[in-house]
Amino acid sequence: METRARLLAAMRQFFADRGVMEVETPVLSRARNSDTNIESISTDAPRPRYLRTSPEYPMKRLLAAGSGDIYEIARVFRAGESGRHHNPEFTLAEWYRLDMGCLDLADEVVALIRHCGDAFREVSFTDWPVQRWTYRAIFLEHVGLDPFSCSEDDLAMVAEERGLPAARLSHAEWQDLIMAEVIQRAMPAEGFTIIHDYPPEQAALSRIRHDDPPVAERFEVYAGQQELANGYQELTDANEQRERFERDRRQRAARGEPQAPLDENLLAALQHGLPECSGVALGVDRLLMLILNLDDIASVVSFPWERA
Repeated sequence: METRARLLAAMRQFFADRGVMEVETPVLSRARNSDTNIESISTDAPRPRYLRTSPEYPMKRLLAAGSGDIYEIARVFRAGESGRHHNPEFTLAEWYRLDMGCLDLADEVVALIRHCGDAFREVSFTDWPVQRWTYRAIFLEHVGLDPFSCSEDDLAMVAEERGLPAARLSHAEWQDLIMAEVIQRAMPAEGFTIIHDYPPEQAALSRIRHDDPPVAERFEVYAGQQELANGYQELTDANEQRERFERDRRQRAARGEPQAPLDENLLAALQHGLPECSGVALGVDRLLMLILNLDDIASVVSFPWERA
C-alpha cells in the first residue's frame, strides 16, 4: 500500500510537470465498450448501466469541449478477466496529448515508467534499452510470417509447431495468441519494446493510415515481457467511428450476445470536433508489479478478486 501511494504521487508529479490536467469521469454509463474482445460488467438496475472498462469515451468528450491535455487515474472493470495478470477491477492511468504523434506518446510512456522507477531506491529503468518494431517486422522476425498476408492456416501451423493448444480462431485471434505466447516471451527481460503500426482489423479507436498495406496507428509498450500500455493516434471521424461501432454490434449479434446502445454522446463529441491527439492507457497495477518484481496482481492490490 505504501509503494502504491508513492507510485501514484510520482505519476501525478510527472503529469503536473508537463502541464497535463487531472480529471474525473463517470464510472457508470448507458453504453458499454463496443470492443468485441472486452466484456463490460452490467448493473441490475431497472435499465441496464455498465461499469466503465476505461475512461476513454468521456475523456474524449472533454477533449472535444476544449479541455486540453488531460489524464485520469481510474478504477475500471472488465468481466471475465481474472488471473495472475488480470483482476476484474483494476487501475488504469489514461492520458491524451494534443498535437503529439502516437510514437512520441509511446516515448512519453517510457519516460513515465523511468520517472516512477526513480522514485524507488530499489529499482531503476534508466539503463533499460528501447526497441521499436512495427507489428509486421516483429512477426517476420520471430514467426517468419507476414501478418498482413498470411492465412489462418499459416498461423494455426505456427501455433501447432510451438506447442500451443489447437483451437478454432479468427485471423485476429490467432495473431493475438501468437503475440502473447510466442513473440512476447521472446522480448528482452530488461528492456522496453514498442510495437506500432498494427493491422487495420485491430484498429479499435485508432486512425488508419493508408499505406500499402494500410496500418492502424496504434502502439503497445512492453516492459520486459509484460504489456503495460496500449495507445492510439485517435480517430476523429464521427462517421467512421459509427461504422466501427455498428460492425462490432453485428459481430456481437452473430455470437448471440445481447445488444447495448451506442455511445451517442461520444459520437456527438466527435461530430462537434475532436482535436488532433494521441491517447494511451497504462496498467497501474502491472507497473507496480514491475517495480516490486512480483508476478501476481493479487500481490499488489489490497482486495484481490476471489478466483475460482
